[in-house]
Amino acid sequence: MSEALSQPAAKSKRLTAAHRMLAEVALHLQADFSVILWDGSAVPMKPGAADDLTITITSPDVIRRLLLKPGLPTMVKLLAGKELLLEGGSPLDFANRWDHGRAVHLLKRIDRGLMARNALPFLLQRGTDPAQLPSYLKEAGETKEERDDQEMIAFHYDVSNEFFQLFLDDEMVYSNGYYLTGDETLEKAQCDKLDLICRKLRLQPGERLLEIGCGWGALACHAAKNYGVHVHGFTLSKEQLAFAQTKVDRMGLNDQITLELKDYRTLEGESELYDKIAQVEMFEHVGWENFDTHFELVRKLLKPRGLYFHQATTRRGGKDLTNFRKATGAMNFITTHIFPGGELDYVGNSVTNMGRLGLEVLDVECLREHYILTITEWERRLTARRDEAIAEAGYARTLFWQMYFALFAKAFERTSCSNYAIVAAKRAPGLTGVPMDRSTLYPR
Repeated sequence: MSEALSQPAAKSKRLTAAHRMLAEVALHLQADFSVILWDGSAVPMKPGAADDLTITITSPDVIRRLLLKPGLPTMVKLLAGKELLLEGGSPLDFANRWDHGRAVHLLKRIDRGLMARNALPFLLQRGTDPAQLPSYLKEAGETKEERDDQEMIAFHYDVSNEFFQLFLDDEMVYSNGYYLTGDETLEKAQCDKLDLICRKLRLQPGERLLEIGCGWGALACHAAKNYGVHVHGFTLSKEQLAFAQTKVDRMGLNDQITLELKDYRTLEGESELYDKIAQVEMFEHVGWENFDTHFELVRKLLKPRGLYFHQATTRRGGKDLTNFRKATGAMNFITTHIFPGGELDYVGNSVTNMGRLGLEVLDVECLREHYILTITEWERRLTARRDEAIAEAGYARTLFWQMYFALFAKAFERTSCSNYAIVAAKRAPGLTGVPMDRSTLYPR
């Protein structure tokens, strides 16, 4: 009889403890949504919190695991295993309902004594095994010899072309659009972006353009069709190459465009020079230890005074750079489940490295606000077609991509991340031949 009574008593004690701990979290988080416990009871995350968005904790074991290993990695596993449920909206919808500063420093602000006193009923219970997640588990090396770049690229891009088509524009541009007013469609913004790159490179008919990381072929086809250049493009993704080559064939541009499944660094020993080189958000894949190699190769492959277009997402540098490369929880999530081997530079370092390695920086443009609009639209489209995405890539992977978009949307919004388009010329004495103002870049 005593055992029969002890089990309900233990359940009641866990519920009471859960309410107390969640109330302490709510006091400091002040988020505009509610948490639903396994018995159906609700805890608002601030006074008067809305009930349209809810996080459901499906069992006491969820709290046990969060107490043992608090942080984003545990949250990710619980969400992927459907032990934590986001209901009523997407991860970005939830992220828009709390203050980031409060969330980041939450563990430092809560009453640890209160949490410890209420943790015991959960820590004494038996646990469950976490879900198996789609992740890149191998250690990413720091040098070219240690990194398997093709394998890492495949993990990110070879989910399937159909998956990316759920949220990208018709041309499959996987970088920000360029918004003149902010009211443009994604398709219009991406078309304007492609054309702006071509104008920044001052492309002329007959010139040879090298595209490092040609993606699904959008820039190559736009440049060849509208500017009459010959394009040599490289990618390490089989899925991308197949899509891009089909597009080139369909547009009848085979005489102008050559695309290869190949690491661009294999060109190092070649003497063939290009008039222009474009790298649009492939640089994030390179890795810090390979930055110098990248810029040195660009310089070698460019003709004298040839132009280089460099676009990349960046992090803030900060006053103290000692721990700049130390990974945050969000960074670990992205490199484990989305973007293996990814590493962001800060813009000052990119400009400095170009300057010391033979490239003269001519122009730097911040695209952060354009990226907020773009990634928010990607997230909206993916969320609207979430069921299709799950059928294509699975529940966990779809959720991870929604979280990935949410993390970066907030990072761009808070300016902890940004994005820059840089134009540089291969250093040579005399005039570069590039117009000395921007008027020709932005025709009325």
